[in-house]
Amino acid sequence: MAKFCTSFACYSSGGNNPFNGDFEHIGFFVPLPAYQLVTKMSENQFNRPIRVLVAKVGLDGHDRGARIIATSLRDAGMEVIYTGLRQTPEMVVNAALQEDVDAIGVSILSGAHMTVFPKIMNLLREKQMDDVLVTGGGIIPDGDAKQLQEQGVGELFPPGTPTAKIVDYITNWVHQHRNF
Repeated sequence: MAKFCTSFACYSSGGNNPFNGDFEHIGFFVPLPAYQLVTKMSENQFNRPIRVLVAKVGLDGHDRGARIIATSLRDAGMEVIYTGLRQTPEMVVNAALQEDVDAIGVSILSGAHMTVFPKIMNLLREKQMDDVLVTGGGIIPDGDAKQLQEQGVGELFPPGTPTAKIVDYITNWVHQHRNF
């Protein structure tokens, strides 16, 4: 039997030849420490999983990355609310308030990150939701990412970041900042 794993799933073949094309999906790959921490936090403290809102803001219609992240977070034991395409910052913050989320993840490829993230941060402050993590990813130059982090935005992840790193970051941030 041959086994191989991608960055988020494991497969097994029925025989010894991994190239026979007869692979069966055997599970999603989630780093054990993050999964154990999510499980421990959700079972022992609030009796609920970490809640993350994943949003695509603006007119950008490329949501494959956001969907992969949403699936990875869900597979790590988090509750994920995916807002879909073409959201405004106001829609994102209102959904975050209604869903009582611990974190907001914004996927942005349009180049509007220097407008979108500050607007979300300001709206969160207005609604007294300063304790919600705002993170995200996409095409964001390093200099812009640094400026956004100075304004209170969390870590920003470029394309190709392993999903395990994002799961660990959100899990650890929530554990440290949201009284889990």
